[in-house]
Amino acid sequence: MFNVQSTLRLLLLTAATAAVAPVMAQVTLTGSIQSDILIPQEDSVIGAGKESDWALTNTFAELQMRSKHVDAGARLEYLQHPLPGFEPDYKGWGVPHLYVKGRMAKAELTVGDYYEQFGSGFILRTYEERSLGLDNALRGAHLAWQPAKGVTLKALTGRQRHYWEHNKAWVSGADVQWEMQLGSSTPEARSPQTILTLGASFVNKHEADEDILVDATRRLNLPRNVNAFDLRANLHRGNLSLLAEYAQKTQDPCTGNGFTYRKGYVAMLSASYSKKGASLLLQAKRADNMMFRSQRKYDKATTASMINHLPAFMLEHTYTLPALYPYATQYDGEWALQAEGSYTFPKSTPLGGRYGTTVKVNFSHIHSPEYSDAQTGADGTTANLMGTDGRSSQFFSWGARTYYQDLNIQVDKKLTPDLRLNLMYMNQFYNMTVVEGEGGMIHSDIVVAEAKYRLSRKATLRGEAQYLFTKDDEGDWAFALLELSLLPRWMITVSDQYNAGSSHIHYYMGYITFSEGAHRLQMGYGRTQAGYNCSGGVCRYVPATKGLTLSYNYNF
Repeated sequence: MFNVQSTLRLLLLTAATAAVAPVMAQVTLTGSIQSDILIPQEDSVIGAGKESDWALTNTFAELQMRSKHVDAGARLEYLQHPLPGFEPDYKGWGVPHLYVKGRMAKAELTVGDYYEQFGSGFILRTYEERSLGLDNALRGAHLAWQPAKGVTLKALTGRQRHYWEHNKAWVSGADVQWEMQLGSSTPEARSPQTILTLGASFVNKHEADEDILVDATRRLNLPRNVNAFDLRANLHRGNLSLLAEYAQKTQDPCTGNGFTYRKGYVAMLSASYSKKGASLLLQAKRADNMMFRSQRKYDKATTASMINHLPAFMLEHTYTLPALYPYATQYDGEWALQAEGSYTFPKSTPLGGRYGTTVKVNFSHIHSPEYSDAQTGADGTTANLMGTDGRSSQFFSWGARTYYQDLNIQVDKKLTPDLRLNLMYMNQFYNMTVVEGEGGMIHSDIVVAEAKYRLSRKATLRGEAQYLFTKDDEGDWAFALLELSLLPRWMITVSDQYNAGSSHIHYYMGYITFSEGAHRLQMGYGRTQAGYNCSGGVCRYVPATKGLTLSYNYNF
């Protein structure tokens, strides 16, 4: 469970601040409630087992106080009977997140729990993602200061949340960012405005020594301090934006790299161009041994204790079947390339038609680097290289294995004032062995058709038809959905996901959603397929479930 003494101290500090704040300035109270409930049923057909509790819930309640100079907040979490698929340590309840923030002139000081990201997050990104059971907030102190126009300085220190406790390691860091305008900014200047942003970051993890044995007679000499550095430059001129970023980490033997001593790094280049009706994005990323956690020993499947974040360079799909095989970032090493372009054919042209047509193409390719055979274990990993420098690879090396590839084309077309159509084709390669541990390469072709028809001023009917073709894994899949929206309060949704390959199982689901002001209530019943839920390249395995679901959200 969480530290009771420190929690009580922070609660008293929050209460004292809330008591005196009205004297200083007008106080605004905001908050939210989120509760997701499952009343499970056993279903041997889909592999949904019997739960020990008749009802499961993930419930959160937040309260924030805001004033001119002082903010304070707290979050209550009730996870004593959590939804299926969350790790055992996720279970519990209490007030694990609270803070007090003071502002004066150009400085801001936070004491308590806080989130922060330096640059793209390569060496520091703390955030909350409830669908993944991820909350890696730091508890300590955070200072932000703007000493001059365009200049922001940050300094922080704290211990990272690990479910209902905090890791013993201290995470400290600093960041400086300078945004400057190049050239003339007067209204008479005809050239587009040019903005250059430079940034530099440093993060230190201080973790005590511990006994980790190589064999019966030898133990590892562990670094108590692991340092990480990040440099970045972002140039924005008119419709064009260029970003270059490089980060490096010192020796950090841990579970993820097999307790080897090779340094880690990640480099990224990103270029984007956009104007009315057209856009283009090009990205490349090379990462090697960049797993950075505040606890060197951990379960590889856990999302806890992550200090940094490497985004997955791929389109995060919202349609069901394109998201069936999601990719998880390989921190041990990967090459990631992405290109995306969109163009809207104007109205009254052969391809644009009466209302215009938008076409978007996205291509992602993620590949293994080439590692030295002499430094690679028989299983292709660093697991049997404990205590060495580990396997090595040249920066521009290109290995033999494709981790993931996705080519998709979408066409968005308004056919009549009341009817809009979206079509998608996707060709995907998913290396299940790399992401999940076994299964080989899954090659699939996916087609999606979505239509939205406005029945009246307050009623809209939306339908989806999807099909996934593959000779691998469980074979073909089909998915269909109908959704009726009745403004301003009601929405009714029915869907079915059917395996047309090996199992011939239907995963049916129905929802009724009611909204009134700041309240949103949803009730559903049906089956959920086992699989991975991913967000930004971080994934959590979700077991098969069946039962009644209730979801309530309230913001005030």
